[in-house]
Amino acid sequence: MPKLTRIYTRTGDGGSTGLVGGQRVSKRAPRIETYGTVDELSSAIGVARAALRPLTQSHERALALDAWLAWSQDVLFNLGSELATLPQDLRDSMPRVGPEDSAALERAIDRAQRDLPALANFISPGGAPAGAQLHVARTICRRAERLVVALLEEGESISSDALRYLNRLSDALFVWARWINDALDEPEHIWNPASRPPEA
Repeated sequence: MPKLTRIYTRTGDGGSTGLVGGQRVSKRAPRIETYGTVDELSSAIGVARAALRPLTQSHERALALDAWLAWSQDVLFNLGSELATLPQDLRDSMPRVGPEDSAALERAIDRAQRDLPALANFISPGGAPAGAQLHVARTICRRAERLVVALLEEGESISSDALRYLNRLSDALFVWARWINDALDEPEHIWNPASRPPEA
């Protein structure tokens, strides 16, 4: 486990940053943008967990959800490390996203769905603070997924497990937002295509 003895290094003052293998690249490089977005996603999940914390003592579902979100942050850190490493520098000992991670998310989605009413219409993001924040995390996850696809289309070597995990995680975040809102009796805002503005 690396030790962070200094937070500032001054090595990025010229607009470049280092990959795990030591290569210096622009901070605007697509790979940097991608793992930076994965970091942003983990931060958004952290805000959702902060909103959940007061509920974990009284709501069993909040406690279970917090455990899933904590695990998701760990997997995202593994994914960020993988994205920050060029293929030739990857080592077998490095933690990576695997098919078992996506399978775990599918089990979590199926479990949560059993508690939810079927969804026949689109819903708007919102609800309790934790639920609303999970919707924010979902949209960031979709952006991270798009950036991974862009890297693949540019010929970068990214594992299919990484892309699959982000796809499943965005689905899980959507379901988890509904799951915690349901537990807190927060009604869903159903999309009304014929909506009219309130009276002035």
